[in-house]
Amino acid sequence: FRPITATRSEVCEDRRVSTINGRVSHWFGELPAPRPGLPGDLDADVCIVGAGYTGLWTAYYLKQADPSLSVAVLESRFAGFGASGRNGRWLSGLAPGHRGLLARRHGRAAVIDWQHALNDAVDEVIAVAGREGVDADIVKGGALDVARNRAQLARLRKQVDEDRSWGDDDITLLSKDEVAQRVAVVGMLAAAYTPHCARIQPAKLARGLAEVVERCGAVVYEQTAVTAITPGHAVTTRGTVRAPIVLRATEGFTTRLPGLKRRWLPMNSAMIATDPLPAEVWARIGWQGRETLGDTAHGFFYAQRTADDRIAIGGRAVPYRYGSGIDRDGAVGQDTIDYLTGVLN
Repeated sequence: FRPITATRSEVCEDRRVSTINGRVSHWFGELPAPRPGLPGDLDADVCIVGAGYTGLWTAYYLKQADPSLSVAVLESRFAGFGASGRNGRWLSGLAPGHRGLLARRHGRAAVIDWQHALNDAVDEVIAVAGREGVDADIVKGGALDVARNRAQLARLRKQVDEDRSWGDDDITLLSKDEVAQRVAVVGMLAAAYTPHCARIQPAKLARGLAEVVERCGAVVYEQTAVTAITPGHAVTTRGTVRAPIVLRATEGFTTRLPGLKRRWLPMNSAMIATDPLPAEVWARIGWQGRETLGDTAHGFFYAQRTADDRIAIGGRAVPYRYGSGIDRDGAVGQDTIDYLTGVLN
């Protein structure tokens, strides 16, 4: 099959453009019409800076807790523009590393409770999406981490033992034959499986959540770049929002705010996707459960079967250099495309 790369436009049989390098995200298809910007100075009970998942979920639960709150969400581009609308499509309870460090600071029981909360959050997102009518192509098929050589197998077994020691009792180690019943992977030796993961369409989730937040009574102001956050104030290019509580939900874009350049390390990743694959190809691959798929290699990848039957695959292939920029509207270099195409093939 022919991969669609991010280095050129691809015209499908229906003549629609699938992917354009620098068009933010394949998951958006066409860029959404932006909401109006801040009309001028404004007073609110809570001001949230950033309309990604962090900001939008915060607005949602604030309005659930107290519908009378006036909540203003400020976004420099449009809801879901950042990582929320162009991520690897995994809604997972997979914990990041350094659990030992967290246990030393907060206690082992707290870290185990945190793992359980992460697992529960997957079901919570799915429940809210269903209740609020957000169609985000969600399928809770779990996640598979595969091992394709002895070194990966050793790391996989070690990781399973560690995850179980931190209260993730639902993780299981599958044999080669058990994995093959789910998805055909060349050179498979074994895989770890956890049910606490779902495939999503991230842009649909972000845009749908923004609409839900608005229905709840919050206001999302797009095209409104925040230039400074001070106690009780969010200063923008269109006016100042005054609020006793100002929440910064800028994540990787935090470095653009004054005095915060070294506070966060923006991390990036890149993806490619195939054309939609025909039924006879899927008959050979399997993957009927729509599990998310990763591996235990040092240069790891992540993949999934999309709602329109593509294989979307990504990995950390972009080098980090001192003083690097953070966003080029989804544009990637040829070295990244070459790496991901090699993994896919």
